[in-house]
Amino acid sequence: MKKICNKEILVGADFAGFPLKEVVVKHLEKKGWKVTDIGVKADSDPNNTDLMFHRVGLHAGALISEGEFERALLFCGTGMGIHIAASKCPHVHAGVVESVPAALRAVTGNGVNALAMGAFYVAPQMGCEIADAYLNAELGSGYEWWTNFYEFHKLAIDELEAFDYDSFVKNGFKVQKLGDYPLKMETKSE
Repeated sequence: MKKICNKEILVGADFAGFPLKEVVVKHLEKKGWKVTDIGVKADSDPNNTDLMFHRVGLHAGALISEGEFERALLFCGTGMGIHIAASKCPHVHAGVVESVPAALRAVTGNGVNALAMGAFYVAPQMGCEIADAYLNAELGSGYEWWTNFYEFHKLAIDELEAFDYDSFVKNGFKVQKLGDYPLKMETKSE
């Protein structure tokens, strides 16, 4: 598996997301990241329908599902379509963000492994800062002071991984709990 700790990342974009993806990829490559790009490139044929947002998203999601990549950065016009497509693949937890705090929380609290950005809404410099935040954090990081933060969110991820809709319906729309961890709002002491 190509992992973040080895500075390896998967990226994919459609034509609308291409300009933002290019800026972010150049930024990451300057920082020593090895980038595997499965989407639109500078010489891509605009008539290549394999590069539509949902097809790039499904391809990226499949590479995460199959264990080839730990995480991906995805780009389309809004970030929404490519993230929905990637989310159709098993074990993919995708999110769309437009800010650094959202990127941090997407990974630290939700374990997002496919982060999408919309080139219509995210400025190039912000895209680079979002990528840095996302790639330099992991589940629970930065929240070590918050009692049960990691455990609570890891439980949520585990229950989502185990979720079976038919069982959910048969159980009266109640989640099959794998455990429980109390979590209350806390503020970080200075």
